[in-house]
Amino acid sequence: MDRELVERARNGEEEAFGLIADADYDRCDGVAHRILGEAPAAQDATQQALLDIWRKMPNLREPSRFEAWCYRIVVHACYAEARRIKRAIPALLPEDSEPATTADQFRAIVDRDEVERAFDRQRVEHRAVLVLRYYLDLPLEDIANILDVPLGTVKSRIHNGLRAMRAAIEADARTADETERAHYTYATQATTRWAP
Repeated sequence: MDRELVERARNGEEEAFGLIADADYDRCDGVAHRILGEAPAAQDATQQALLDIWRKMPNLREPSRFEAWCYRIVVHACYAEARRIKRAIPALLPEDSEPATTADQFRAIVDRDEVERAFDRQRVEHRAVLVLRYYLDLPLEDIANILDVPLGTVKSRIHNGLRAMRAAIEADARTADETERAHYTYATQATTRWAP
């Protein structure tokens, strides 16, 4: 972000903030959508974050850290929105715009669905860290600064979040296998009964 523009907005210039908001809206909204998932909740969090950024702009001490400061406000707005709605459905991966026509495309959709279901089961704090790390590709130190938590907490949340996602995917796979076996057993018994 242009430091001069940030300085002007910090000094209360509405036009400068409007330019910043226009430039950053999609990125902030993308983070909110990946943390919260639900479009209305994510839009509400983004709007609240932009209001908070405008209100807190005069308190920004380091204009060079504007981007990280914005992400912190967006993540906190997402936390507040998640508490407000009591549940959130994430969309960690972008949706495909075209229907699947090949086995590879079908597998990609299934994989994305598995990841999204596992991501959905995470606490909002874990989702936030995972989005900042894997969607925005931020270094761990920056994530710690954005969330205002120790570096060890960031590492722990990433580790625990990924471990919980892996466990959720494995549990879903076991459930699917058990369901498939039950259907196979039922079908085998049914055909055996009716065999000549």
